[in-house]
Amino acid sequence: MTAIDHQSAIEKAQLSELQPMLVGGQLKAADGGDTLPALNPTTGSALTTFPVARKPDVDEAVAAARKALAEGPWWKDWGPHKRAKCLRKLAELCRDRSRELSRIESLDVGMPRGFATKFSVAALVRNLEYYASWADKLYGSTIPQTSTNSLDYTRLEPYGVIASIISWNTPLLFVGSKLGPALATGNAVILKPSELACLGPLRVAELVQEAGIPDGIVQVLTGDGETGRLLVEHEGVDKVSFTGGRETARKVQVAAAKCLKPVLFELGGKSPNIVFDDADLGRATMMSTLGIFGLTGQACAAGSRLLVHRSVHDQLLGGIAAFAQGLQVGDPMDPATMLGPLISGQHKDRVQSFIDNGEPQGASLHLKAELRDGLADGTNFLGPHIFTGVAPGMTLWDDEVFGPVLSVTPFDSDEEALRLANQTQYGLAAGVWTEKLSRAHKMAAGLEAGVVWINNYGTLPNNVPFGGFKQSGWGKEGGRDALMEYTRVKNVLVDLS
Repeated sequence: MTAIDHQSAIEKAQLSELQPMLVGGQLKAADGGDTLPALNPTTGSALTTFPVARKPDVDEAVAAARKALAEGPWWKDWGPHKRAKCLRKLAELCRDRSRELSRIESLDVGMPRGFATKFSVAALVRNLEYYASWADKLYGSTIPQTSTNSLDYTRLEPYGVIASIISWNTPLLFVGSKLGPALATGNAVILKPSELACLGPLRVAELVQEAGIPDGIVQVLTGDGETGRLLVEHEGVDKVSFTGGRETARKVQVAAAKCLKPVLFELGGKSPNIVFDDADLGRATMMSTLGIFGLTGQACAAGSRLLVHRSVHDQLLGGIAAFAQGLQVGDPMDPATMLGPLISGQHKDRVQSFIDNGEPQGASLHLKAELRDGLADGTNFLGPHIFTGVAPGMTLWDDEVFGPVLSVTPFDSDEEALRLANQTQYGLAAGVWTEKLSRAHKMAAGLEAGVVWINNYGTLPNNVPFGGFKQSGWGKEGGRDALMEYTRVKNVLVDLS
C-alpha cells in the first residue's frame, strides 16, 4: 500500500480533525481543550486528534450517568424488553457500518482488514445481540422458609455506574463485551478506551443515540492514564471493569480500594500450549502457529509457551517454523497481509528487548522471520520469532511479551508437562493436544487456567465464560457469568402474618 492509498482509507473512514467524546448525550471536546494525536501504527503519522478528559469531564460524565439512572427510564421505567431492543438496534447499526468500523480498526490498531471485519467487528455485533437476548431472562428466586407466614425472595439489580477501561489490541471487540452485559442488566457505562486506540469506540459512540439509548447511559471518555485514574477513584462510580496489563491493573486496584469498589480484571497471560506425542500434528501445527502469531502476538490468551513431547518436538517445530515464515507481514490494508505492525514504536522496543535477552539467558533463536524491504528499519513491524530451550527463570518464560515471539520447551511425561504448564504467575488459558480422552480430562482438571482448549486453540464462542486464574485476573466475561458480574443480589424477607 502506498501513502496515497492510506490517505484514501482515512478519507473513507470519515475522520474529523478532532474526534469528539460522548458525554451526557453530547459529542464534545474536553473541557480544558487538551488533545492527543491518534497515530497510525503502520505509517507513524497522525490520523486525527482526540480529547484528553480531566476532572471536570469525568465529574460531568459521572453526574450524567447517575442522573440517567435516577431520573431516566433506563432502569426505573423500562422493562428488559426495551433495553434489549436498544441493544439490538445498536448491533444493527454497527453491522450496517461494519466496513467503516473495520477500516477504522485497521488504521487505528494495525489489525489486518479481513481480521478486523471477521473478528473484531463481528464480535462487537455478536456480543450486543447475544446480551440483548439475555435481558429478559434474568431473575431472582424464592427461598422456602420454615414458617408459612414468611416469604423470602431475591432480586438481581444493577450495580449502577460502571467504569469500563479497555485495552488497545481489539478495542471494538471489548466495546461489545463490556457494553453488552452491563446494559442488558440495567447499568450505565462510562467507557474509557486506550489512548493508543480509541477511534473505533468513538465511532460506536456516535451510534448510541440513534439506537435509542437514553443520554448518559453510554458515554465514552478519552484520555491517558490520568483520565483512567480519575474515573476509577470517583465516588460516583460503583464498579470498575478493566481489561489490560498486570502493572496497570495494580494501579487500578489501589485506586479502586480508596472507595472499596469491586473490580473485574481481565488481564494478560503466559499461556501454555501442550502437544503430546499422539496429537494430530497437522492441526496442532496450524492452530499453534496462529495461536501465537495472530494479531502479531498482541493477544492476552496467545499460546506463547509451546510445551512439546520430546518425541515429536523436532517435527512440530519444523512445521510451525515453516508455517510462520509463510505468514505475510505488511500493511493491514493489503488483503494478503496476515500480520500487521505492533501498536507503537515503544511497544516494539519492549518486544525487541525480550528477543535480545533470549540467547544471553540460555535460549536458542530458532527462527527470525525476515521482513520484506521497507518494513524493517524505523517501522513498527516485527516478524515471527521462535526460541527453543526456554526454561523457567528466563524472561521469555516468566513475562508476557505481547508480541510475535514463541517459546518452545520439550517434556518427557504427563506429569512434567503439567508441572511446567503451571509454573507461571499467570493463569489465563491453556491448550492440550492429545487423542487420549482420559489424558485430556486429567490435564484440564490439573491446569491452573481459566480457559482450557482441547485439540484446538483460541476458539471462544459468545456463550462461554472467559477469565483467568492467579495474576491473569478475576471475574468472568462472556456467557451468563458476565451478566452476574454486573448485578447485585438483594434479598427480601416478608412477614405475611
